Amino acid sequence: MRISETTKGHLVILLTNIIFGINTPIAKDALNIIGPYILSTFRFAGCAVLFWIASFLFKIPKVNKKDIGLLCLASLFGIVFNLFAFILGLSNTTPTNASIIVSMTPIFTMIMAAIFLKEPLTLKKAIGVMCGLSGALTLIFTKQTTATVLAKNNVLGIIFCLVSGVSYALYLTLFSSLIKRNHPINIMKWMFLASTIAVLPITWSEVSSFNYSVLTTKTCLEISYVVVMATFLNYMFIPIAQARLRPTTLSMYNYVQPIVTTIISIITFMDVLNIYKVIAALLIFGGVYIVTTSRSKKQTAEQVKAKQTLEEITAN
Repeated sequence: MRISETTKGHLVILLTNIIFGINTPIAKDALNIIGPYILSTFRFAGCAVLFWIASFLFKIPKVNKKDIGLLCLASLFGIVFNLFAFILGLSNTTPTNASIIVSMTPIFTMIMAAIFLKEPLTLKKAIGVMCGLSGALTLIFTKQTTATVLAKNNVLGIIFCLVSGVSYALYLTLFSSLIKRNHPINIMKWMFLASTIAVLPITWSEVSSFNYSVLTTKTCLEISYVVVMATFLNYMFIPIAQARLRPTTLSMYNYVQPIVTTIISIITFMDVLNIYKVIAALLIFGGVYIVTTSRSKKQTAEQVKAKQTLEEITAN
């Protein structure tokens, strides 16, 4: 039985979000041994090596030399402030809280698009933003559970996760044309290389002085999962799904991540589910749904016109 291209897209993005969902508790467990600076350095440097190897193995168009500088700048938002801030956030809060906050990325992207690209902001989108922010505030100000108390600093962790989401939204918004005109492997190999160079002055002291003899097989496997599965492979998978599915459909799969993370975190006693987390998740999920399904009159008219044009071309 032949699988349609659309079905392939659904399967790939589902797998991608499951891998991301599993990654959060795995990374949290690894952080108990190596800390955020070392894990981030391994992640950036490891992926830089893997993407550069991939660029030699696959026949891909060469990157425009003028874009290399822009890719290095984009790496600050797409990698450093995004992934580094997330790891810092995860080290201070619970896996469930971190995954719920990160699922707000479509809301942040809509806000940035309204600010920088002048995309219309409808009442429906504004309601979605308020729902999402209410969910984030619920996580910050409600009574802490035992699992949250064990976290170093829950509020600081959530703030870092918010920074991560906002940073990635800025990357998608400010560098959208750069992303579209370059091959994903070219983008990632330069961005991870630049990110590694950017964080080394901050992380090198800890990386060089760490006692690596304390690393167990379990921790090494966890680091490998973060680098290979949750970063390298997933960043290869996402463009495959993007080529086959609408952005709205892709964003709906974001809900899979916190669900998978929460289930694993509860089973492994990393977190405790309570009514406040459920309320926060529902507010954020509802906000994301409203934002991603809302269109302005102008956007709707453009979509109808594009559909009519396509039907005319097909008819002829």
